[in-house]
Amino acid sequence: MPTPAIRKATVKDAGLIHHFIVELAIYEKAEHEVLASVEDIEKSIFGDQSIAYALICEVDNNPVGFAVYFYNYSTWLGRNGLYLEDLYVSPEHRGIGAGKALLQHLAKIAVDEKCGRFEWRVLDWNEPSIQFYDSIGALPQNEWIGYRLDGEALNKFAFA
Repeated sequence: MPTPAIRKATVKDAGLIHHFIVELAIYEKAEHEVLASVEDIEKSIFGDQSIAYALICEVDNNPVGFAVYFYNYSTWLGRNGLYLEDLYVSPEHRGIGAGKALLQHLAKIAVDEKCGRFEWRVLDWNEPSIQFYDSIGALPQNEWIGYRLDGEALNKFAFA
């Protein structure tokens, strides 16, 4: 079985990342919610003021998945945390360790950067991912409820 390899994404990967984002949105039944263009990815991940980072997972030099992450901060720990925004492996490449390789690479970054936490979210219906996360020792955080302001609600509140 081929070994997955992880590398830092470059601006040349913006189209590939966009492709994976669309594949992920299709999997999550939310393709209509993808508003980002390749140019948006170039600016937001690879621009001068970017706070996001991306990784590409390859098998035999072929891209099979990606991860996008950024750093957050814990006031209680007084340390940064690493937040995984998205991780995706194309369906035909699942089960070969690509997702685990991406997560382990991110965990090593978190440890190397002395982060106090490594966090992410998963949709409540995504049982294969939940089982995988459980298998590696990750614990669900059920005591917190996620909230979001976006679109018109964000604008309305910001300028009320």
